[in-house]
Amino acid sequence: MEITQQSAVALAGAIRAGSLSSREVIEAHIAVLERVNPALNAVVVERYDAARREADEVDARLAADGPDALPPLAGVPVTVKESLAVAGMPNTAGVVARKHIRPAAHAPVVQRVLDAGAIVLGLTNTSEGCMWIESNNRVYGRTNNAYDRRRSAGGSSGGEGAVIGSGGSPIGIATDTLGSIRIPAFCNGVFGHRPSTGLLPVTGSWPPPYGVARMCANGPLARRAQDLMPLLEIMAGPDGVDPLVRELPLRDPTSTSLTGVRVTLVEDAFLPGTGREMLRARDRAAAALEDAGAKVEHVTMTSLRQIGLFTTIVLAEETGISFAEIMRGRAPIPYHCRSWSRHAASTRRRCDRW
Repeated sequence: MEITQQSAVALAGAIRAGSLSSREVIEAHIAVLERVNPALNAVVVERYDAARREADEVDARLAADGPDALPPLAGVPVTVKESLAVAGMPNTAGVVARKHIRPAAHAPVVQRVLDAGAIVLGLTNTSEGCMWIESNNRVYGRTNNAYDRRRSAGGSSGGEGAVIGSGGSPIGIATDTLGSIRIPAFCNGVFGHRPSTGLLPVTGSWPPPYGVARMCANGPLARRAQDLMPLLEIMAGPDGVDPLVRELPLRDPTSTSLTGVRVTLVEDAFLPGTGREMLRARDRAAAALEDAGAKVEHVTMTSLRQIGLFTTIVLAEETGISFAEIMRGRAPIPYHCRSWSRHAASTRRRCDRW
């Protein structure tokens, strides 16, 4: 298997075993990025020369001290969403007014991955303010899909999705509120995980992720699913700043039973409707979970067709209207929110035409 097709865990093992050098691994991924990034615009701030020097340091340490001296991800490349603080590098989140910002310290989730030995290749694009379902802004421009330049890379972590989908990085660190990791992972054919609130600190991400029932989370993307749990374990735990993060035990996914676990399939919630091919894929996934013992339920949330999930949650927090009652269709939707929903639908139609 080619270097740029392997998981981070496999690459780390090969570096420790001496079958690959860190410099070889870094060079292989940089070569992909130099070839594809002009078309993708996924990595918007690169640090290739620094990454090469750090790879040489890993190789020298391995030669001097042996494999036991290396941390678990030593010499493995990683990319980071530009909205997460990396010391001395831009942290605009695609907002022009922040072009001068240079954080003094890494975000804790970034620091922990670096402490594990990973080497940052560069920062990846996002939508403006991490607010949209694509990755386009007036600082860096538009990121394109890893497989088809005519299509979206998703958002807001579209840079991460595209760079990992293209083979330019095995793993990435990003943020997710309502799909900002999951949508780009889907669009670019890679794996992404939005951890539960309270597992990973959100310190060092911008915009400030507090409020709105703390829907925001930091999390990993990966070329191979086997990297998700190791990355989660590395990044998890309190940082002394984020008040919601606790020490939570992480269960081994290979030994976790799905018996009795509730799996909900949402029907009739979104406009426009979901394509048949996607529904069939969803149903196949649900059937696999059911075969493993999960309890699959179909629910209808027609209220979301009127107003949208994000607006509904914000409404529930700002007006005191019960989110559960809105979802059940038992609470009135204020007029100004119905108007906002019509405006959003009109915007979506214009974007579809574009």
